[in-house]
Amino acid sequence: MKVSIKVKPSSKKGSFVQPSLTGELLVYVKEPAQKGKANQAIIKILADYYEVSKTQVRIVSGHTNRNKIVEIIV
Repeated sequence: MKVSIKVKPSSKKGSFVQPSLTGELLVYVKEPAQKGKANQAIIKILADYYEVSKTQVRIVSGHTNRNKIVEIIV
């Protein structure tokens, strides 16, 4: 399953997932968008959200962009 997400790095609200009205997921992460720290946090948060292991979550496109396509292998 492929999911479109929009990332909010360096969030002061904490790390969580929020569905948006457009159908994509808003993913808030505390980690900054430097050296892949935010991407690692995204994988961990989405694995918890979908109740799968971290190896079943893969960023397909948008590695250096706030808009990403993520594949969840169920």
